[in-house]
Amino acid sequence: MNKKEMTRKRLITCSVIVVMVIISGLNVYGTRTHKKGRKTVKSRPHISTIIFKNADAENDYSFANEALPIDEPRVNRRLQRSLQRHNFKCVQSNILQSKAEKLFPIIEPILKAHGIPDDFKYIPLVESGLCEGTSARGAKGLWQFMPGTARTYGLKVGHGVDERLNTRKSTIAACKYIKELYDEFKSWTLAAAAYNNGSIKLAKAIYKQNEDNYFRMHLNRETGAYVYDLIAMKAIICQPRKYGYTTYYSSINAFKPEPSDLLTFNR
Repeated sequence: MNKKEMTRKRLITCSVIVVMVIISGLNVYGTRTHKKGRKTVKSRPHISTIIFKNADAENDYSFANEALPIDEPRVNRRLQRSLQRHNFKCVQSNILQSKAEKLFPIIEPILKAHGIPDDFKYIPLVESGLCEGTSARGAKGLWQFMPGTARTYGLKVGHGVDERLNTRKSTIAACKYIKELYDEFKSWTLAAAAYNNGSIKLAKAIYKQNEDNYFRMHLNRETGAYVYDLIAMKAIICQPRKYGYTTYYSSINAFKPEPSDLLTFNR
């Protein structure tokens, strides 16, 4: 083999090696790009700091620090009935939790400022619950005020204005009303019952039965279950997993109050 042929073979060999190196580099780069393109970023869920604070704590079934006599069979049956009525199997919705997360930051400081126990924040969840709009009797808003009662406590109702739908103003009005009921009955439990039934009817029941312990009184069906429903709502909001609400966190931007929500809750 002459010198010219040897030089030509060496050039061919070098060319093949260079081409293979280039192809190998392209394959490596393509593989890295493909992997990078498939990479996904998971969103971090937002766990509510407003509710579910005591999700693992044992609930003592009390209302406004007034203990429920759970050892009495009649009381226990009524409580279990309320807990069952509000658990996830019956409700099939997390709307109560989402309402709580949206409204509690507005309601809690107003209750505190007026000296009303924090547990009264569950009244709007029991009163309005899953329903929207006006009740058959004409009650409206989070606190389900009748027009006359709303006006008595400073809310404007009529002529195109209805402040029963204003979260801040209606909560202030509710605080004034609840405080008056407590001053009359000297019990937060009875104040809650009177909020539902009216002070006159409750006072008559107390006089007739010679009994001022709500849990031992015989009241109409709605009022007789009312405080139990408040206690059940408290238990479910504080311990959602225990009552079947396994998904009780929201996305980062969900349930974030809009500026207008600080004044008005649009039903």
